[in-house]
Amino acid sequence: MLTDAAGLPLAVLASAGQAHESPYAVPLMQAVRIGRRRRPECVAGDRGYSHRPIRRWLRQRHVQAVIPERRDQLERRRGRPPKFDASQYRGRNVIERAIGWIKEARAIATRYEKLAVHYLGILKLAMIRKHLRVALSNTA
Repeated sequence: MLTDAAGLPLAVLASAGQAHESPYAVPLMQAVRIGRRRRPECVAGDRGYSHRPIRRWLRQRHVQAVIPERRDQLERRRGRPPKFDASQYRGRNVIERAIGWIKEARAIATRYEKLAVHYLGILKLAMIRKHLRVALSNTA
């Protein structure tokens, strides 16, 4: 799941349970249409997302990667290390809270649906519900 800085879900993809998440990072970010003026300043991720293709994709779009390096990358690295801002990285807890919120729905947490298409449908309905709750609470 990809969220904005306020924790609103923007996009979601389903993968196999045994697959690592990092190959799905770029397609997930491509699922969100971002205009020239609304480009995010940075994207935060944990150490599992510290891969060259992800960093390259972000650099090409002038987005700062706030991703700490993995220990195995520290040993093999040549040259200067990528920038890392620890204070911005603390904001990553927003995604953890968003995932915790979305798992409060029993059907999502236990995944009763067998087909990924149906599971994605339930996830997207939960995302719509969150957006409506935020939009309607500001108008009252």
